[in-house]
Amino acid sequence: MLATAATVSGIVLLLTLKPGSDPDSQATGAAQQGAAQAGAAAAATGTYTGEAVDTQYGTVQVRVTLAAGKITKAETVQAPKGGQSDQITANAVPKLNQAAVTANGSNIDTVSGATYTTEGYKKSLQSAIDQANAGAGASQGGAAAPVTGVFTGDATDTQYGAIQVRITVKENRITKSETVQQPKGGQSDKITGDAVPKLNQDVVTKQSPDIDTVSGATYTSEGYKKSLQSAIDKANASAGSAQESGAQASQSPEAGAEDAGSQDAGSQDSGSGSAQASGTFTGDAVQTDYGPVQVRITVAGGKITKAEAVQQPKGGQSDQISGNAVPKLNQAAVAAGSADIDAVSGATYTSGGYKESLQSALDQAGV
Repeated sequence: MLATAATVSGIVLLLTLKPGSDPDSQATGAAQQGAAQAGAAAAATGTYTGEAVDTQYGTVQVRVTLAAGKITKAETVQAPKGGQSDQITANAVPKLNQAAVTANGSNIDTVSGATYTTEGYKKSLQSAIDQANAGAGASQGGAAAPVTGVFTGDATDTQYGAIQVRITVKENRITKSETVQQPKGGQSDKITGDAVPKLNQDVVTKQSPDIDTVSGATYTSEGYKKSLQSAIDKANASAGSAQESGAQASQSPEAGAEDAGSQDAGSQDSGSGSAQASGTFTGDAVQTDYGPVQVRITVAGGKITKAEAVQQPKGGQSDQISGNAVPKLNQAAVAAGSADIDAVSGATYTSGGYKESLQSALDQAGV
């Protein structure tokens, strides 16, 4: 049975928190039961996506919707596909979804002929439940600060190329959604040119990853939604981190004084931009047509004081291009204080990779 919980500042967009316990452990059940007996401030209302669980036949991932502490909807974000798995999944998943709602928990029966899928489903379902329970504990410690910042989702590979989404959040609302990567070349240019703006707009309108697939762009839409979900997960994780830091600081005046510096350090990972980050942050290595680009930035008081390339395209003509472009990009990053910089003429691919890696470093810094 779910422990009652509270949403994080009434946020619609923030859907998941990292699970805090082992789905299969008896200790988790005991903790949940104890929380329920003690009583929580409010009942959970929101959407929680469980961890992706690998099975012998493919990945299973479950998302649940709660209202007043009860599961009102369960659905699979991922399920085994291909060959006989299509038939097994089509038979088992609707039964599992219904069972989760009926049981209001993960204590559901295994579907005959779908043992592996069922086990993966139950584990992912339990991790979603754990997230709701974790939210309950956090909410009892005090209200969460509104989330503000830029969050870049994981790059999702599709049949036609990678897609990666970045969202801008201001006080718990998505104000902008954009693609950092998207399928390119040939017909893909036309498809993404039509689909991506619609997907971006739909995210801002609906404030969630529950957006419609664009007709004629199924693979791009699915990849977009997965990357979007991971960006939302990161935003939600930053909310939980900020709330935990605030609760620790409020325990006593001495604790608050001791933790003042550590909150700045914590903000470097949160991406919330709520504190003046200082330190060195290395962005993701971004593959380009001519080699990887990876950027490292030095931040002081929330501002970029130095930008440099840890990796850049090398060999042949790339040496000349990188030698010309990278210093200009480094200088532009410091001047702009963001990844919104111009591409260097004659170095389009290097500039694009540089900006993506720079943005991921900025995300880590919360700048």
